[in-house]
Amino acid sequence: MWLSEINGFKIYLQLERSLSAKTIEAYLHDIGLLATFFGQEKHPVSLKDITLQELKTFLHQIAELGLSNATQARITSGIKAFFRYLTLEQMITTNPAALLEVPKLKRSLPEVLSFQEIEKMLQSIDLSTPQGTRNKAIIETIYGCGLRVSELIQLKISGVYEEQGFIRVIGKGDKERLIPIGNAALKAIKIYKDNIRIHQKPKPEAEDILFLNRRGGALSRVMIFYVIKEVAQNAEINKTISPHTLRHSFATHLVEGGADLRAVQQMLGHESITTTEIYTHIDRQYLKDTLFRFHPEFR
Repeated sequence: MWLSEINGFKIYLQLERSLSAKTIEAYLHDIGLLATFFGQEKHPVSLKDITLQELKTFLHQIAELGLSNATQARITSGIKAFFRYLTLEQMITTNPAALLEVPKLKRSLPEVLSFQEIEKMLQSIDLSTPQGTRNKAIIETIYGCGLRVSELIQLKISGVYEEQGFIRVIGKGDKERLIPIGNAALKAIKIYKDNIRIHQKPKPEAEDILFLNRRGGALSRVMIFYVIKEVAQNAEINKTISPHTLRHSFATHLVEGGADLRAVQQMLGHESITTTEIYTHIDRQYLKDTLFRFHPEFR
């Protein structure tokens, strides 16, 4: 059902929207749910005959399944994108999804580590082992550049420009960006490369990948989560820690230090400044906590 339209939508998402493979897969899955819904309701259903009320009925049924607000928001966004594509391609004359409202998500403040806690984590790593030397370089790089896990595991040796002080990463939607990298991270990477990685035989597909596992392959996302959790436990930090925590801490410390929000947005690779603005809320909380701790009137 709607096979040609869905295939065209897939090409549109790949070429014109430059979305990641995972996002495209999710959108196509959601449109598949919509097609199944209309296939069950009546036969056949032309896309040009679908109404706003019918779309609302579908979303109401989705909500009754107990799906999270985030999943419902994604499904709604996928439907809106699909019908927008159909309108652009003139397959339909009226967009029934134009007035669909995306469920508002409660944006919770992420866990943040202090600089002292990050230092404590780094100091807890056993540098007498190859994995310890690698793990220190990993943590220095995530925190020093605010990387996503996917960006870290894809980071290439050829993408580290030591003299210029930048790294090149592949972000969401396969978009490249350059990020400044500090001396601490560069030093940790150099030590790892010169003393550990040089003795490994990388697999053919991982010859240019910076961080390798024991078998010479690229690290998995799960492995990075495991590394961060283990280091945090060894440092006796009693917080819910993940690689994202280091990325959040990177951004928060920049904002607290007075960094321009647009610059932070570019370094994080956020499409919208709205996503980056969450760190201004963290900063306000930090200021409020400081006020209550140190102002005599609030003691």
